[in-house]
Amino acid sequence: MENSVKTVAAIASPPGTGAVALIRVSGSEAATIVSSVFRGKPSSDWKPRQQNFGRIFDSSGDTVDEVLLTWFPSPHSFTGEEVVEIACHGGVVVTGKVLKAILSAGAESAEPGEFSQRAFFNGKIDLTQAEAIMDLISAQTELAMKAANQQLEGRLGRDLEQMRQSLIGLVAHLEAYIDFPEEDIDPDSNEGLINRCLEITAQIDRWLNTADQGKILREGVRTVICGAPNAGKSSLLNLLLGFDRAIVNETAGTTRDTIEEVINLRGIPLRLVDTAGIREGGEAIEKEGIQRTFAEIQNAELVIHVVDSSAAKPSDAILETAGEVRVLTLLNKSDLPLHADWAHTEGFALSCIGDEKIEALKDYLFESLTSGNRFDSSSLVSINTRHQSCLNRAREAMVAAEMNLRSGESPEFVAMDLRTALEAIGDVIGKTDIEEILGEIFSSFCIGK
Repeated sequence: MENSVKTVAAIASPPGTGAVALIRVSGSEAATIVSSVFRGKPSSDWKPRQQNFGRIFDSSGDTVDEVLLTWFPSPHSFTGEEVVEIACHGGVVVTGKVLKAILSAGAESAEPGEFSQRAFFNGKIDLTQAEAIMDLISAQTELAMKAANQQLEGRLGRDLEQMRQSLIGLVAHLEAYIDFPEEDIDPDSNEGLINRCLEITAQIDRWLNTADQGKILREGVRTVICGAPNAGKSSLLNLLLGFDRAIVNETAGTTRDTIEEVINLRGIPLRLVDTAGIREGGEAIEKEGIQRTFAEIQNAELVIHVVDSSAAKPSDAILETAGEVRVLTLLNKSDLPLHADWAHTEGFALSCIGDEKIEALKDYLFESLTSGNRFDSSSLVSINTRHQSCLNRAREAMVAAEMNLRSGESPEFVAMDLRTALEAIGDVIGKTDIEEILGEIFSSFCIGK
């Protein structure tokens, strides 16, 4: 790693004013650099993971701040390098001056993500754990936080590493048979190789099936609330939010632009978009709002079609615009007599002017989103888009290997497919090493003994 020779420093806490801020310094010279601006215990007396009180001084000898310093010797730190963490007061100016003093003493500014990158290159975490750090930071719900924590603990990485080791053994056995015929290595039967390929493909499929769940937890579900004017769209938004965000008025065309808010729906981030009511006519500004409504519907992942169940059914133009996007019908104004047009319509009935059914509504939305095996709260670790792309490549290669085995192709073609799958799985966790295959060949089969 090119940057590993440098000692870098950065503010590791959020920008802004707070009681305490954290500055992290990582690299072989971390203790030497920090001790040159720190007045307290000398670095020779620092004990691992114990705080030391002292003061930071700038190049002019002036006191910058009173701080608590913690030393983490290599390799027992987050990055695997020597790390010093400084807890100072959380003002913007004081935090900046503490960092400036450290940079003036010889450290260099860390690039975005560099501490996690160093942890990866030093073998402290794999790529899935590195990605989980950002997932944890950006988690919007408790479920998303739990999923990120499980991935950070290495659950996904361990499973994929086991899959990778199975593939390494399979490739090594096949290539040993190809390259060293004089060693009398007994190859697996054709059926045995096919079964091993099918087992690995099934494992890949299990992870690919979590992609929808991962997208929901990380990005939320873009949910468009639409319907005719005065159907109760803005009232529904306010009801779900728990406060008045959108203006509610009997005048048609009150909402002319989209309004976006995020709610936590039983642990799922729901990105609600309130839209202009769809109707014929209207002035130019309202027509523009209606065009934006149609555009939002086409980009939605879920559409809540709010209707006035006490009035006649309008045209289905909204449903036609939605295409294949899932549409849930919400029969609003259930406190009024039901119009005959809605007598046999499947949907959820409520009155948005009251909140007595709000919990039942949330249950209805949650069940609608998580049905069809798209979501499993018992197993929250889910792959992201990058993982999905890599695993799709691996699956294609495994299917090709299985087909070549069934058709009687030469072992070289099968080995090529297996190597492609191995490389793709390695890309997920950041491990692709030909030396491991060679090591497996020579250790397992005693070649050249």
